[in-house]
Amino acid sequence: MLDTIFKGLFDSELTSVISLTDFLLCLGVSLVLGILLAIAFAFRARYTKSFVMTLALLPAIVCVVIMMVNGNIGTGVAVAGAFSLVRFRSATGTAREIAAIFLAMGTGLVCGMGYLGYAALFTLIMGALLAVYNCVKIGVNPRFSVRKTIKITIPEDLDYTTVFDDIFDEYTSEYQLVKVKSTNMGSMFRLTYNVIIRDVIKEKELIDKLRVRNGNLEIMVSREETISGEL
Repeated sequence: MLDTIFKGLFDSELTSVISLTDFLLCLGVSLVLGILLAIAFAFRARYTKSFVMTLALLPAIVCVVIMMVNGNIGTGVAVAGAFSLVRFRSATGTAREIAAIFLAMGTGLVCGMGYLGYAALFTLIMGALLAVYNCVKIGVNPRFSVRKTIKITIPEDLDYTTVFDDIFDEYTSEYQLVKVKSTNMGSMFRLTYNVIIRDVIKEKELIDKLRVRNGNLEIMVSREETISGEL
């Protein structure tokens, strides 16, 4: 009875049929490995619930797709074309999130091909490395804490090209004007600078001097904003 239910309508003698036991085994292993990857990704790191859930389910989804293709070139081409139409409409992910997505897809691919032992070994090794990298500070820029983005509002009659250069020369080791935007019906400009502050203790002193120069209009200091296209 079960063989009849789970038999494909287009199965033939030339088609390799996946048994229900093998299907459930591969699916179960891929789900377990996906959960392990999600735990390793979330270990001592910032994450969102939706991304962790996606990471846990993605190996199983890829596994089922690979099992259904099962060596059929025509089906494989059709699946590739279908996936190429999918467009993620969320914010651009970080390099770490993209690597985690490829890791989950790789795990599902190995499971779908039936190499469950290799899939488990691959997941354990890569998951352990992911957890270790979350704990250690490899690649962390020690100057990151002093990298800031400063947004300054100025009146329209103030020449913004060099108005703050002397102040930034005194309090920063590096600064760059990255954006100029008109605001308040065109009566003001909002300048965005990326700076490296020499001494964090003097941050308030820097803001006070900027306030004197811009007529005590709005000034906002935050962590350095990165370009969305960068990884």
